[in-house]
Amino acid sequence: MAPDSGHEGSPPQAPVVEQPDQGPAPTSPGGGPAEPAEQAAATGTIHHLEIWVPDLDRAVTSWGWLLDELGYQPFGDWPGGCSWRAGSTYIVLEQSPDRTAGRHDRCRPGMNHLAFHVADPEQIEKLVAVAPSNGWRLMFADRHPHAGGEGHYAAYLENVDGFEAELVAPPGSGR
Repeated sequence: MAPDSGHEGSPPQAPVVEQPDQGPAPTSPGGGPAEPAEQAAATGTIHHLEIWVPDLDRAVTSWGWLLDELGYQPFGDWPGGCSWRAGSTYIVLEQSPDRTAGRHDRCRPGMNHLAFHVADPEQIEKLVAVAPSNGWRLMFADRHPHAGGEGHYAAYLENVDGFEAELVAPPGSGR
């Protein structure tokens, strides 16, 4: 959990959330930021994803645009990191000093990609059209929008740091 980068001996802390007319977020009894009020979430629902990036500003350009377009709201901002929230799930971007590589390699063991629901094929195409100006390139362009199979309408985007995002239309909505 961010913003702490996971150094041994220091517990992870949630992002500090500033509320416009309410002042700073409350603190825990130990003085650190308190966990923001959670919406009720079903067991097994993802709480958060933390993505370690080599360049936070570059990541905010690409991921920030995409998350904003998908309905996520800015959630936290601290030196070296920031986050966006949708419902009870939040996504963290962090430029941690503990990273061991300069670029993500989705073909190595670990996370290959993140897949997001999108309302319909039209929204996917609108996002694909402006993705390049926001740091993303369309993957598998020769098979788009059915690179995942004929019954799967999706776009596969990759940013300059090697992260992949899949945008998926509801089943049966493909053209």
